[in-house]
Amino acid sequence: MFVNAYHSCLNFECILAAKCNRMRSKNFIGLLMLQETILKSLHSELGGKLVDFGGWLMPLHYGSQIEEHHAVRKDAGMFDVSHMTVVDVSGAGAKSYLQYVLANDVDRLKVLGKALYSGMLNNDGGVIDDLIVYLMEDGYRLVVNCATRDKDIAWLELQAKDYDVELKERSDFAMIAVQGPNARAKVDSILNMPELNTLKPFQGLDTAALGKTDWFVARTGYTGEDGYEVIMPQAEAEQFWRDLLKSGVASCGLAARDTLRLEAGMNLYGHEMDDEISPLVANMAWTVAWAPEDRNFIGRSVLQSQKESGVSEKLVGLVLQAKGVMRAGQEVIVTGEDAKGVVTSGTFSPTLGHSIALARVPASVGAQCEVQIRNKRLTVDVVAPNFVRHGEKVF
Repeated sequence: MFVNAYHSCLNFECILAAKCNRMRSKNFIGLLMLQETILKSLHSELGGKLVDFGGWLMPLHYGSQIEEHHAVRKDAGMFDVSHMTVVDVSGAGAKSYLQYVLANDVDRLKVLGKALYSGMLNNDGGVIDDLIVYLMEDGYRLVVNCATRDKDIAWLELQAKDYDVELKERSDFAMIAVQGPNARAKVDSILNMPELNTLKPFQGLDTAALGKTDWFVARTGYTGEDGYEVIMPQAEAEQFWRDLLKSGVASCGLAARDTLRLEAGMNLYGHEMDDEISPLVANMAWTVAWAPEDRNFIGRSVLQSQKESGVSEKLVGLVLQAKGVMRAGQEVIVTGEDAKGVVTSGTFSPTLGHSIALARVPASVGAQCEVQIRNKRLTVDVVAPNFVRHGEKVF
C-alpha cells in the first residue's frame, strides 16, 4: 500500500505542477516575473521545492508530501498562505456594501473577530470568488484567493462607487496557517496569550491589546483539522515560522494542502466553482442567506429562479475502493442520464488509502456511478462531499 501511495503522490505532484504551470501561462507577466512571499528565502533554505502557483513562487513540498499530510492529520503542520489577498473594508457604508456584494449576510456577525464564509457572485449568479470575511473593530476584513486577486479587487472597487466605504489591500501582511490536532497548543506556547483559548471555531482575535500590533489570529483553516490562520506584519513572519519549527511544527507545501482540503471536502476555486458555476450547484447553498427577504445581493434574482425551478446538477463525493486514481476532468457516467458529469478534483487519499474525488454530476445520481479512468469505466460509491474530519473517516 505504501508503494502504491508513494507513486500515486508522485503522480499528483506532476499533476499539481502542471496545474501551476497552466495557471502561469494564463498570467500575462507570469513568464517574466513571479511574485514571492516574504518567506521565499526561508522555504529555499528548508529545501522547499518551489513552483509557480497563480503567479506566485510557492513551496510544493519540502521532501515528502505524504509525511507533510500525515503531520497535519496526526500532529501539526504549517503553510505559507501569504499569497492570499487581505482587504480591509471600512466606512459608514461597509455593512450595507458587503450585504450587497456577498451572498451571505454579514449582519450575522455580532462578535468582534467572528468569521463568515461566503461566495462573491456576479450578475449571472456565478462565483467570482469564495472568501472569508471577519468583523473587525473598524469594519471588516476579507481574505480572498490569490489566483482571483485582480478580478476580485476590480469587482470590489466597481461596486464600492455607490457606497461610503474605503478598501485597503494589506500587502504589508504575511499569513501562516498552522493546522493539526496539536497546532493550537503549539501556537499558544509561542504567543503565550491565554485569550486564544477562548476562541471558538470561525472566530479571530486582534492581538493589539495583548502586545502584538497588527497580528490577527483566527481559528480557521483549510484542512479539516483544528488550528489557526495567523496574519502578521511581514517583518515578523520568518521568526514566527522558525519558532514554530522549534516547537515541532512541520513545514508543509501546496501538495499536502490540496490532499488535506480534498479529504475535508473543501472547494477549490476554478475546480468546484467559478464564474459560470452557481453556488447552488457547488455545494454552497448553505452560504446563501435568503433572509431578510428585502436584502438585495448581487445574483439573488438568478439564484432565486434556480432555487424555484431546481438545479440539474450537484456536487458529490466519489469513493473508489479499487485500484486507480480519480483526477480532475475525468468523465462521470450516471445510469439513465445522457448528460455526463465531471470530476472536479480527485486524488489518492493518504489518510484513507484509496482514491477520492469531488464531482459535478446530474442531480438524479444514485448510490453509485462510473468514472472513466483511461480506457476503463470503474464503479464508484457516491457519498456526501466530505471524507475526513479531525483525522477520521466521515462517510
